[in-house]
Formats: sequence, structure tokens, C-alpha cells
Amino acid sequence: MANVNIKNVSKVYVSSAEEVKAVVDLNMDIEDGELLALLGPSGWGKTSTLRMIAGLEDITSGDILFDGRRINNLTPMQRNVAMAFENYSLYPHMTVYKNIRYPLDVLKLNSIEKDRKVREIAEVFDLTPMLQKRPSQLSGGQQQRISLARALVRNPEVFLLDEPISHSDAHLRFQLRNQIKKLHYQLSATMIYVTHDQIDALSMADRIAVMNFARLQQIGTRNELYDNPVNKFVAGFVGEPHINFFECTVRSENGKLLLHADESTDLQFCVRDSVEAAIKDGELKHATVGIRPQNISLVRKNSSDCTLQGSIILSEFIGEKVINSVKNGEVEFAMLTPTNVRLKDDSGVTAYAPLDKILVFHPETEDALQ
Repeated sequence: MANVNIKNVSKVYVSSAEEVKAVVDLNMDIEDGELLALLGPSGWGKTSTLRMIAGLEDITSGDILFDGRRINNLTPMQRNVAMAFENYSLYPHMTVYKNIRYPLDVLKLNSIEKDRKVREIAEVFDLTPMLQKRPSQLSGGQQQRISLARALVRNPEVFLLDEPISHSDAHLRFQLRNQIKKLHYQLSATMIYVTHDQIDALSMADRIAVMNFARLQQIGTRNELYDNPVNKFVAGFVGEPHINFFECTVRSENGKLLLHADESTDLQFCVRDSVEAAIKDGELKHATVGIRPQNISLVRKNSSDCTLQGSIILSEFIGEKVINSVKNGEVEFAMLTPTNVRLKDDSGVTAYAPLDKILVFHPETEDALQ
């Protein structure tokens, strides 16, 4: 397997009408054996990045290196990468066995070794009973597993997975995520996984690179993205249920800086000293506060916790938790409670948020203040 280094890489698509910047000045280092997820909305550079690594797209500027070796001008075959696409791209005239074996046919392996590899990967993806069937005889989910098995059957330097389970239902997605993660662990493989689904990224990846508007926003572990997002976009894109945002006015009361949510409400937030200093240094009159529903509790844990009050307007049961919608004046926010705590609609509630879980963003740049 290989280290992958992406240095100042950009991709511009040029047509007679316009230039479209698909990727802008991308820098990333992916470690040997790491599973990195490229996460972000559709249409903002993830697949273009993957295709440049694979050699399916030319690089407009910058360099891509495998183990320090520049690969910009190498063909896809010379790069020795394996890729699974969102569409299955199976050969309809071949059996499942032959579809999976196809990438091995170009390698100098004997028939016994090819057969062993095919049957091993088929076992991983529960495809053994259908090896002699053709793709048209199988469901979409089964075809997706064949596509994955075909990509993962050989030992390339890098595995590239472009939304390979996006068409699966929730139960199958759960199974496929487990299978990919187990295979990654068994092979110690370098994998780059493109997805717009944060659950895929958070559940599988060692690190996650969040992209938007053709640029890398942040790269880090799930905890780093969750607890310390660099900007409002990352905070809003990562995390389920969606983070609460409060557009606030900066006020000072008794020498203490407070962020007041809205004229219609008494919601106000205290902030950490480092955030207060950043607000004062920037002479900000407004700021955006972000608090995740998971970080709002009915129990006060520290005297510094911020208080949030309101009335319950809706409770949504989601299995292990209940999402409660709370309204204070014209401001609404969500909080989670255990299923054994049932709050009645229209009942008043007092909740608390730890000071270190309150995120604050610049009103114009939307960068995190700290």
C-alpha cells in the first residue's frame, strides 16, 4: 500500500462558454493503511479529486505522489489503483465469478491463485451462492456488492471508492459499511472513500476531509470535526441531528460579554474567555452561536453551564433518543433526551449547555472564533 500526497492540486474544466473550478489548491496527506473519507455536498470536487488520483482526469496544476513518486503522467494501469464507482459497471454477459476475477486476468497469477482470491472476497461479501449467476439475475444490492468485490479482489497501492453503496437501503448500507471496514482492517489498505453521507464517513473513516465549493474546508478525526469545526459549514454539515444555530447580538452586562439570541426571546449565551477575547479584538457586534442537540441536557453539570429555557412544541422518537423541539419567543432549537424521559407538548423546560460545547462563528467569514 502507499502514502498519497496531494500538493496544490487544482482542476479546471474549460468549455467554450466558461471555466468551472472543480478543485482549488487541494493539499492532503493520506497515510499508508489509512481510510480517508472525502465528504461534502454533490458537485463540489470530491469525485474530480478521486478521478485525478486514479488517472481518469488530467490535473490542471499541482502534483499527486504515491510514496514520494510523482504519478501525474502515469496511466491508470501504471498507477496500480482499484476503483469502485457509484454505478456498478458490471459485464452482463459474464457470471459473478468472472466479473470478480476480471481484474486478476491482467495479472501474472496462476489459475489456482485467481480462484482462491475470488472465493475469499466472495465470502466476505456473501456472494458465494451466486458465483455462477449473471448480474441480470440479481438485485441492485447484490450487484453493488459484486462491484465492490471486483474492486477489492486484488492488491493495488490505493483503493478508490466513489459512493459505492449509495443505492442501498438502510439495512444493506449498514452491512456494507461493516464489510468495507473489516476488509480495510484485514488488508491494512490505503482507501479513499467519497461520500455525501456523513454516516458513511463518520462510521468508517480514520479521518474525514470535508469539501465545499471546490475547496478543502477541514480534515480531521470525527471528534475533531464534531467538537472543533473550523467554520459554520463544517459544523452544519457534520452531525445528526443538525446543530442549532442562533444569530446573536453582542452585549455586555455587569462587565461580562453575552450573546443575545433575538429580541423576541430571553435566550442568551456566555462564552469562553478565548472566544470573548476574539469578539472584543474584532469589535464584533454580532456572532452566530452553535450548540449541538446532544450537548443540551436537562441536568446542570457545572455552574458555568448556559441556561436554555422554552416550551416543548414537538417530540420525535428516533429509537434510542427523543428529539425535542423547543421554542422561546420566535427562536426554536432542538435537544435530545433519553427515551425514558418524555416531555409533554406545551410544557415548559429548562435545559443546560456546557460552556466548552458552545461554538461561536464570525458573522461574515463564518470562521470559528477561539
